[in-house]
Amino acid sequence: MEKGETLVLITPLLLEKEPLELDEKLPTLDYAPDVRQVGVLAVNGRAELLAEHRGPREIVQDIRLRAKYSGDFEVLCARCVDPVPQHIEGEFDLLFRPSGVDGEQGERSISEAETEIGYYEESGLVLGDVVREQVLLSLPGRTLCREDCKGLCPRCGQNLNQGSCDCEDRTVDPRWNALADLASRMKS
Repeated sequence: MEKGETLVLITPLLLEKEPLELDEKLPTLDYAPDVRQVGVLAVNGRAELLAEHRGPREIVQDIRLRAKYSGDFEVLCARCVDPVPQHIEGEFDLLFRPSGVDGEQGERSISEAETEIGYYEESGLVLGDVVREQVLLSLPGRTLCREDCKGLCPRCGQNLNQGSCDCEDRTVDPRWNALADLASRMKS
């Protein structure tokens, strides 16, 4: 978390009497080195406690978190590293279970439904952590500033979209010589 982030902690105790309605404006969160939040991130939804009965005396307190989020971001172009504006909107419906409650000795297979379950620590579930993960999952795997981005010169680092560089001596790496030989033989 960054300085100034409002900590929204969701705990089973908080949800025992009634669900928690969420209408939050999260300040800038830390994402990844190539992703930056611009402005606040709006999060609206609901957190509720679900009692899972596992036997006559065993009740597991799951937290169901359903929310929508919306915000503006800058993602670095994969070729030229210029920031690319992105508006991100999404929604999620997630189930969180207390950490360690599913721990069994040895290996066991899990159902597909169990792969959709997250876990929370005894202290509770931090809303910012959940939203951060959802935002990162919703971003495209690779972002380009434009389809024909020329990228950076590998020698001097000049952004080739903004102009050419003075790297006249563009010597080819000798490891490519075999490929160049093959290409010239194919043309003949």
